[in-house]
Amino acid sequence: MTRTVDIQTAKNQLPKLLSLALKGNEVIITEHDKPRAKIVPVAAAAGMRTAGLHKGKIKTSRDFDAPLPDGFWAGKE
Repeated sequence: MTRTVDIQTAKNQLPKLLSLALKGNEVIITEHDKPRAKIVPVAAAAGMRTAGLHKGKIKTSRDFDAPLPDGFWAGKE
């Protein structure tokens, strides 16, 4: 559901509009009948990363950081 409100109403009803947005509704704020802003919830942050969680699962070649041949940069390889 989309709810459109003018800026004055948004000033007076911000907690209510925020609650609507957090429930998945789109809230558009207008000024002089022109859309100016949208209230949307902030995406949940990803969990903390754990260093060394997959230790030994990835292998790299000994020359992984060696310079690439000129043909690679010319699009011939």
